[in-house]
Amino acid sequence: MIKKFQDLDLNNAYLFAAALEDPETCKLVLEMILGMKIPNVTVHAEHNVLLNSDFRSVRFDIYASDEMQVHYNVEAQNSNHHNLPKRSRYYQAEMDVSSLKPGDDFEDLKPSYIIFICSFDPFEFGRYRYTFEQRCQECDMALGDETKRIFLNTKGKNDSEVPPELIHFLGYMENSTDEYVEAATDESISTLHGKVKTLKQERTMEAGYMTGAELLKEQRAEGKAEGKAEGKAEGKIEGKAEGETEGRAKSVIDLLENLGIVSEELRTKIFAERDLNVLKKWLQLSAKATSVEEFQKKM
Repeated sequence: MIKKFQDLDLNNAYLFAAALEDPETCKLVLEMILGMKIPNVTVHAEHNVLLNSDFRSVRFDIYASDEMQVHYNVEAQNSNHHNLPKRSRYYQAEMDVSSLKPGDDFEDLKPSYIIFICSFDPFEFGRYRYTFEQRCQECDMALGDETKRIFLNTKGKNDSEVPPELIHFLGYMENSTDEYVEAATDESISTLHGKVKTLKQERTMEAGYMTGAELLKEQRAEGKAEGKAEGKAEGKIEGKAEGETEGRAKSVIDLLENLGIVSEELRTKIFAERDLNVLKKWLQLSAKATSVEEFQKKM
């Protein structure tokens, strides 16, 4: 059943991307995640949520940069496909390629953050936040490429090691309600909640969500139908092949029985064979053999 747009939590990929298209909201969320103040941000149009019928092409990651040309890529992730490390690598490469123009020096590459907000623990160490940067294995020295990949986990347990504001934010991702905000008593969360509630009143956003949800539902239904059709076709093919092997095996047994007594062991071996080419060879051999013993020696 499709959840109402007004009842969505912020961990919903559509609502999250739609909310962070607003520069003020994006800046607020980034500051809670990074634990520091950042300059005003610009959310880049090429990564906006697409409200069109081609739902399969919609991207839900937010790409932004601040006044200091620091780049950010942020995404809410609810399903663990065990590919986030490689996915973050792809996003990093994509971000670098798009930010460096032909003829620019490599030193022109600006600092960047790839951020995944997960409703599962991607590394299973019970932490709310995992921060990665390139370092030398031999002397633990930072490479200095100014890139960081941050994986947040709403199911973290190390409360004493993480700022309360970040814990409240991750809790809000899964429980975007008035009751949670009231209990959290966090000014940043209250501000974020106000912006999310305002967004939920926008008819165009609700229409885009419902259109996308319906299209996704149709695609899933089509996928199930195709799966059933493929299953039936595969079943027919498998059934035909099974019938052929059994038919050839029976023909071999029939010819051998004309030559003498067929042992249970030989009968079982012939019926167990599933390679049609082997059965074809045995069928030709059984037609030429003068005895069961001769067949067994040559099979």
